[in-house]
Amino acid sequence: MPQIELGNIIIDVELKNVKNIHLSVYPPNGVVRIAAPSRMDLDTVRVFALQKLKWIKKQQESFHNQPRETAREYLTKESHYFLGKRYLLKVIEENATPKVILKHKTIELHIRPNTSLEKRALIIDEWYRNQLKLMLPKLIVKWEKVIGVQANDFGIKKMKTKWGTCNTSAKRIWLNLELAKKPLECIEFIIVHELVHLLERNHNDRFVSYMNDFMPKWSFYREELNKLPFRHVDWKY
Repeated sequence: MPQIELGNIIIDVELKNVKNIHLSVYPPNGVVRIAAPSRMDLDTVRVFALQKLKWIKKQQESFHNQPRETAREYLTKESHYFLGKRYLLKVIEENATPKVILKHKTIELHIRPNTSLEKRALIIDEWYRNQLKLMLPKLIVKWEKVIGVQANDFGIKKMKTKWGTCNTSAKRIWLNLELAKKPLECIEFIIVHELVHLLERNHNDRFVSYMNDFMPKWSFYREELNKLPFRHVDWKY
């Protein structure tokens, strides 16, 4: 993927079959990407980016100032989130199969003695994944009926720069595992966003019009999602 540099800002440029140029700044660390028509040369893209430089810096500063979760140690009384609600972790060591139990105010992590931090993280992540697998089918069907489309499949995976993606050819949507920690309405917003891509591949005026029709408060949910604390990360995009 070609790149252009504006001072200390590196911009990924994707030349593709689109009519208009699209600029995006992604959380959590403000990676910048431009999707431009395949016929457009990089000098023209650079001029466009220069004109938007003030806006790019403003978005990056907003993400930089956004609260971050501290690195998780998976210890008793540590804060963890599920569907936007804060729970305290309660670690229970026992010689039995590891499991996670959701209580009213706590998330119980049952593990064998001397379980490593990495293994604790995997157990919690797998629990989040299973919770999403239980709730997503009903939510997807709900919004498929509203939007008038049907996805062939969905998947859950960790993603660094996106809350979701849509493979329009395969009609498959992917959702970020981190969504399990976010409020339900934010999860639904991402589902709607990805399903609408089955009607319009690009983030153009037609796409926005569909979003306005199907979920009038979508921009509010997007802002709410992007204002929530990001997971602690050690890498940069």
